[in-house]
Amino acid sequence: MPGIVITGHGGFASGLLQAVEQVVGEQPACIAVDFPVHMGTAELKVALGAALQAVAQPDGVVFLTDMLGGSPFRSACELADAHGNCEVLTGVNMQLAAEMMLEREGLSLTEFRDMALACGKRGLTSLWHERRKVKCANAEADGI
Repeated sequence: MPGIVITGHGGFASGLLQAVEQVVGEQPACIAVDFPVHMGTAELKVALGAALQAVAQPDGVVFLTDMLGGSPFRSACELADAHGNCEVLTGVNMQLAAEMMLEREGLSLTEFRDMALACGKRGLTSLWHERRKVKCANAEADGI
């Protein structure tokens, strides 16, 4: 089971972890590292390094970050490259985080990464698209 470090701007990380744990329960080997406006990138990297050590697992560690190219993402990438046995995923949302918390037992880093990307794509939708799915399913059930 990979360890997980959630990070992002402002209170994104702690808010996401709190929300996910409300839905799926407390998570072992999982920690949130926020990047508030008063924190510099050097401090962020130190905090992420400490978090990496705190959740390190034989299966590795996954960083879940808020946005591509931001300081949390870049700092996680630097740590992952230096440490090894890490994956960095970005553009994370609550559905992806909650689903992957439930699925991570027994997954390798590669399996976790690939499942998370599929989950994230599946989870981004619209009301219009969801209604189309229901209409199509109902039409198929009616033999149309």
